Amino acid sequence: MKSTLNRRRFLKASAAGAGLLAAPSIISAQTTSSSGVINFVGWAGYPALTETVFPAFEKATGIKVNFKELPDQDTMFAEAKVALEAGGIDIIEPTIDRWGGWNSNGLLQPFDEAKLAMDNYLPGLADGSAGERSRADGKLFYVPSNWGTESLVVNEAEAKLSSPPSLGDLFNPANSAVLRPHSTLAAMGRWLDAQGKLPRPWMDGYTDMAAMVELWDIALAEATKLKGNVVQWWSGENEANAGFTANGATIGLCWDSTGFNLRNDGYKYVAPVEGAFAWHQGFVLMKNAANIEQAHEFVKYVSTAEGASGWASAFSSNPVGKGAAELMNPDVSTYYNGTFNDEALSKLWWWPDQSAEFIAKRTEYADKYKAS
Repeated sequence: MKSTLNRRRFLKASAAGAGLLAAPSIISAQTTSSSGVINFVGWAGYPALTETVFPAFEKATGIKVNFKELPDQDTMFAEAKVALEAGGIDIIEPTIDRWGGWNSNGLLQPFDEAKLAMDNYLPGLADGSAGERSRADGKLFYVPSNWGTESLVVNEAEAKLSSPPSLGDLFNPANSAVLRPHSTLAAMGRWLDAQGKLPRPWMDGYTDMAAMVELWDIALAEATKLKGNVVQWWSGENEANAGFTANGATIGLCWDSTGFNLRNDGYKYVAPVEGAFAWHQGFVLMKNAANIEQAHEFVKYVSTAEGASGWASAFSSNPVGKGAAELMNPDVSTYYNGTFNDEALSKLWWWPDQSAEFIAKRTEYADKYKAS
């Protein structure tokens, strides 16, 4: 299948890489299992979900989606903890590196695989190493929805870039930057690692908390020295876009969707020599979900060619279902192929698993970075 990023060849080759791969009425009072609704919490800033994807799902199944959009996973996690007591959420959409922390906090229940269509997924996304990362005690807790990258968004006329472009360009005082704090600290760590300036590999920090503190102390210190060029922090899509359109940033470390949204305004999405960050996003089922049957129908729909193409198009990202690429907006395919050649694909850096303890400590570092 010829598709965005030559997806079959890439996913087959990178299956191992994927292994690295409120109020009580939170959404709706309609939470009975026979209500014909699903209460879904997901990402803010993607209007095509409500404009096209949810109506298509309702037309196909008769199930209505009550949608609450939130800017980031930390906010989703906090909302889920409230919902564990108050109810009102069936499905949420974190990334593969984060759901384990949700599960360890007692927020989730496994899916019933007999009610899904696991053969719908492209190789390497729901099986192999990614499939192993989606399970606990043999039970399936996480099912993919789409995947993509976090890389350099640059003003083609004004950004000052190295040759080849590098994560280090984010810290160049000649560039004004829009940054997400925790991603930027990871970018600093990877940049220092690539230059041989760390006492141990950056990846050690994701499996050893003592190593994490050692390495993130260094990344924080170096990033703090060079934070004078930051014009805006972002945590969600709308803030990232505003960093460029309202505050004049010339460079950012942002999701692929940000670059896609700005592609006709003089901005380009660029893969750094160290490799773009890569993310794997999917659905989890709340432990106290009321609409169990509807939730499984929703997840299964997003694995179909129609559902997967609509979901990925809404995020300007890559689909998870077989046959979906042929149905996608050709602008998205052109956009991705303009950024990721074979070399850039081979360097993708998949976010590793991050425990609840790691996330809590990472948040401390991000807060210190913002406040410094």
